Amino acid sequence: MTMADAKKPWGGRFEKSPSAFLDEFGTSLPVDRRMWAEDVAGSIAHARMLADQGIISERDAEAIESGLSEIYREIRDGRLEFGNADEDIHMAIERTLTERIGPAGGRLHTGRSRNDQVALDTRLYAKGRVLALADAATKLQETIVGLAEEHLDVVMPGYTHLQRAQPVLLSHHLLAYFWMLGRDVRRLRHAHEAADVMPLGSAALAGTTFPVDRAAVAERLGFAAVSANSMDSVSDRDFMFDLTYACTVTMIHLSRLCEELILWSSEEFGFIRMDDAYSTGSSIMPQKKNPDFAELVRGKTGRVIGDLVGLLTVFKGLPLTYNKDMQEDKEGAFDAVDTTLAALKVVEGVLATVYVNDDRMLEAAHGGFMAATDLADHLAGTGMPFREAHEIVGSLVLRLEKEGRTLQELSAAEYAEVHPSLGRDASDVVDVRAVVNRRTSDGGTGAEAVKAQLVAARKALAADTAWAESLAK
Repeated sequence: MTMADAKKPWGGRFEKSPSAFLDEFGTSLPVDRRMWAEDVAGSIAHARMLADQGIISERDAEAIESGLSEIYREIRDGRLEFGNADEDIHMAIERTLTERIGPAGGRLHTGRSRNDQVALDTRLYAKGRVLALADAATKLQETIVGLAEEHLDVVMPGYTHLQRAQPVLLSHHLLAYFWMLGRDVRRLRHAHEAADVMPLGSAALAGTTFPVDRAAVAERLGFAAVSANSMDSVSDRDFMFDLTYACTVTMIHLSRLCEELILWSSEEFGFIRMDDAYSTGSSIMPQKKNPDFAELVRGKTGRVIGDLVGLLTVFKGLPLTYNKDMQEDKEGAFDAVDTTLAALKVVEGVLATVYVNDDRMLEAAHGGFMAATDLADHLAGTGMPFREAHEIVGSLVLRLEKEGRTLQELSAAEYAEVHPSLGRDASDVVDVRAVVNRRTSDGGTGAEAVKAQLVAARKALAADTAWAESLAK
């Protein structure tokens, strides 16, 4: 049977059916078939409510639930595959059910439309994917915190404009990404809250004449609220915007992290070495060890950005309520979720197995005159205007740069020649570890400040993990 030969659920009004080509063009089954579990759950909840309200018989409800449960098991176990005879997963499951249990299956759709059915399934799916993403994000955060604790005292260059700026602790640098991911989890929490509204009962757009109990369905399916407006219910995909946006920002953060890992693993930096399991070689150059998986995360960020732009563009001019354009709400969002989930797992694996070259990082921290600011601050502390101190130290840096020397290589006598306020204590001022540890302000890179930050990070991580676990129950 071809798609064109299949009987349409809306076929009574029509004398002609779309061609096989148009059916193929219009089907969403290859995309939305992944929502089979959500569709079964939503339909069982709907059927149970219909029986409780006396809209269908208890016998019909039992037959529907039994039939749907068997379809669920068959799909789960790979024993039931749908062909191209159906427009979407919703029609595929309903058709299969009706073929098996007869007229009772045809009563399942009482009081609902595909419009609110699709909205329901999509919201259920989005909620589930939020939890999977949050779990992966918090696992990556856990790995970052562990790596920061393991390398708490390692000093490295901090950069602005990709130029060495001031020395920092590697742990401080890593924790910057922890807090980025924390914001990503908060965006996911917002996406979950946005999706946690039950639309079933809105029917096509105006509600239904049947005495449905929407609150009962919401409670059975674990929704926090019932939608307030039937027209908004069937046309709202803001929660998909929120989910895809959360994925996009997460990918941008992962891309930034991967860019640094790629740089750090190069011979020029030599700060880290990626595990062989997260590297590849060259087909022609035997010596090569390429950070391909980090590069792929960086590259795949572009497609997730495209998913968000595509989704927003679909909706930019749609009138209320449902329009067939809205069928395009899933493919990009699903791709964004899949890509982000995979990327989170890849980056977690990279960091969990990475080798950190502590000595090379410390060596690099001595270059670039990164203690210059502290030297200027020291002069300003004697009462000298900071701008004058800035000029004096800048001139010293220019001289040393020409001589090929560092601030740490100057003797006390040479410092005294630069300015009488400098002398024996200048070497202590420019010691890179001392430079780091003087940054004692909240959120700074000093060792004590970073230890406090780690405590805060652990507390924040515990809260986010508890949130995800509470919703997964």
